[in-house]
Parts: sequence; structure tokens; C-alpha cells
Amino acid sequence: MPKFDFDLITIGAGSGGVRASRLSAGYGGRVALIEESRVGGTCVFRGCVPKKLLVYGAHFAEHIEDAAGFGWTVGDVSHDWGALVAAKDTELDRLEKVYHRMLHDAGVSMVDGHGVLTDSNTVEVDGKSMTAERILIGVGGWPFIPEIPGREHVITSNEALDLKELPKRILIVGGGYIALEFAGIFNALGSHVDVVIRAGSVLRGFDDDVRNAVAEALEKKGIHIHRECVVRSIEKTDNGFSVMVDRGEEMLVDQVMYATGRAPNTKNIGLEEAGVNLGKKGEVIVDEWNRSSVENIFAVGDVTDRVNLTPVAINEGRVFAETFFNDNPLTLDYENIASAVFTQPAVGSVGLTEEQAREKHNVRVYLSRFKHMKHTLSGRDERILMKLIVDKETDRVLGCHMVGDDGPEIIQGLAVALKCGATKAQFDATVGIHPTAAEEFVTMRDAVPVSVSR
Repeated sequence: MPKFDFDLITIGAGSGGVRASRLSAGYGGRVALIEESRVGGTCVFRGCVPKKLLVYGAHFAEHIEDAAGFGWTVGDVSHDWGALVAAKDTELDRLEKVYHRMLHDAGVSMVDGHGVLTDSNTVEVDGKSMTAERILIGVGGWPFIPEIPGREHVITSNEALDLKELPKRILIVGGGYIALEFAGIFNALGSHVDVVIRAGSVLRGFDDDVRNAVAEALEKKGIHIHRECVVRSIEKTDNGFSVMVDRGEEMLVDQVMYATGRAPNTKNIGLEEAGVNLGKKGEVIVDEWNRSSVENIFAVGDVTDRVNLTPVAINEGRVFAETFFNDNPLTLDYENIASAVFTQPAVGSVGLTEEQAREKHNVRVYLSRFKHMKHTLSGRDERILMKLIVDKETDRVLGCHMVGDDGPEIIQGLAVALKCGATKAQFDATVGIHPTAAEEFVTMRDAVPVSVSR
């Protein structure tokens, strides 16, 4: 007679929880997966997938404008926001069915409801208790809204994906990737967009040249970035919302969206009661094996607040399953994880920023700015930025950064090179594909003089 009902109970059916549960069950584990919302988590329903679909939709605005430079005569065009949202929802429904099918085929027992730990081996769902040898927490994160007067009037990225109408005027608070991606979407589809940031520049944590290039490009497109600015209060009016900022300025808009970070979604699931140590943001503190302070309770994904990216959560789920259900102990290497920002133009980045590299290395920097071949005919005033950071002593490439069309697609390949420890000499010895933007990464020969201001 088994001591527990299951070998593994996972709370949260997001990217990490789904992968861990499916693989663990495939390796013979008796697995239950608890989810109170939809199967697929933030990535499928409130993040990566729906956002990228809206980004694709927004790109057509510029494609249509650019067509004239290539001989196309385009008549009157219009955009139907409702049709885009409906098409997006249809795709999300399809994906959820795929997730359910994969979990069912793997033998995972799905449990609908809110899971709460009552002790280190027991989870209660709507009054029913179940036990497991191991428990995995994968409940992700949730948008954070600061305490300001009128906060009840704001939306987050969650609601922005499902707006019934495209706002004519929208104020977005925040300078991170979520804020800027939505700024680009709304701007391209016809909204007047203001972005309010506390800092002096956008995209904190990215390379400074990247940050400056993105801000410049967005402002050229008509997005207004209010730097070193703080919202003090929001009031509903007959025609929308009145937003007061600390400069004494009033902004009148149709929507106010906050993208001021996300917090681990750990409230009211019994973690502290079960003895699990949480960090200052409420994150589950784990070791390299994804183990919490309680030996048999683990966590993966954004709930740990390590590297909050969907592929990271998926791989954390994979190494958990391999370690504990396939007798194949693995840990995840967090070095040189590539990331992207789907602004317009997009950002791709892997490895160290120049600022990070200079803290520990003596570096050479290679930097190129140029007009995309497409825009020699389209006439669009937009430039690509490419940057390599190289260790002077070892010649190893420490970081690759790009702002421009297809940046994320190009950087994905370079991430493999950095993982393999590629040197600048090996980049130089690689024959480029012509004519492409990507070939610039293997043809940059002259380092930027240290004294040159960029």
C-alpha cells in the first residue's frame, strides 16, 4: 500500500509545472497537477503568446506604409482591434486543448481548484485533501500595482490583452519590456501613447547602448517617454481618466496601464505554514536542485524570482523531473541565457552588458549602427544596432546585443556560440550570409576607441 496518494503534486499549471508534471508522469511517477485557472499559465494566456500575436498584428501597420517604396499602391486600410483579439483568443483556446491532451496522454491527473498546503506532504483543494512524497510549486507571478490614489482604475498587461476597444489615448507606467512592448502595439495600431518612468532611461538591466537605441526609436515613432516622472493620483472623469504626475502636470487619457513589475504569486497557498522560507518579494527560496527550505517541497519558474523567462521555467521543470523521476541528476546552467524584447524595433541580447563586463574583465567593444537594406527603399528612418563585448585577454565573446528587425531570431543562434565559448577570432573566421543584417556580427573588425562617446 503506497504511503502517499501521489509521488508528486504540482500546484500551478504554467510552463514549469506542466513540463515537470508531464515528464515525471512519463517516467512512471504518479502525478497530480492542480490549477485554478487555465492550463498553460502566464506564457500562454497572459504573456508571451498573446502578446507576440498582438505584436505581429501591429507590425502590419509599418509593412503597409513601407510597401509604397517597393512599388505597391495600397488603398484605404483600417484595423479591427476586436477581430485581432478574437483571433488571438481562438489560438489560445487551441493551445489549451493541446496542453490538456499532452498531460492526459502522459497520465497526469488534473485537479481543478485552488491548492493550499496544510503540511509538508498534504495539499487541500476545495476541502479535499491529497498527499504526495514531493510537492512542486509552480504558481508563477502576478502584476504588481503600487499603492496610489486611484489604483482601482488601472489595468495591467493581463487586462490589456482583452480590451474591448483600442484606446485612443493610453498612459503606460513602467519602463521595462512589458511596458515598452505594449507601447509599441498600441502606438502602431493608432493610439496616442505616453510612457511614464521613474528612471532616466528605459529597460533597466540591458546594455546602455541598447537602452538608448530603443528609447530613440520609440520616440521617433511618436511614443512620448516622460523620464524621472512619478504618477501621484488617478481620477475617473466623464471622458476617461485624469492622471496627475509629480511635476504638477495633468494627463487626460482613456486607459492607464501599469507595468511596474511582477511579484511571486505565493499568497494564500500555505507555504509559510508548511515551513517554506520566502524572500522579500514573497519568492520561494530554492537551491540548485530547486529544493526549498523544506526537503520535499520544490519550486520552479517565476515563483522563485531567479530568471523569469518561460524557457527557463520549462528547463527548470525538465531538470527537476530528470533528477527525481529518471535517476538522472541535473541542474540548470544560468549563464548566457538569451532574452528578447519585442519592441518595434525588437531587442535580442545574450551574455554580459558592457557595464557588467567591465566590472570583471578588460574588454574590447565592437559597435555598428546602420540602415537596414529594406529601408533604403522604404525610406523609414530606423537604424539597426549591433554590439559585441570581447575579453581582451582570452578573446572570448562575452556579450552580443542587437536592436533591429529579427534581432531575437539572430541572437538565438549567437547564444549557441557563446555557450560554446566562441572567440572573436572565430566570429571573424565565419563567412557571413549576404545580403543579411546578421552578417554584420561576423564582419565587425574595428573596436570602438575607449575615448569615443556613444
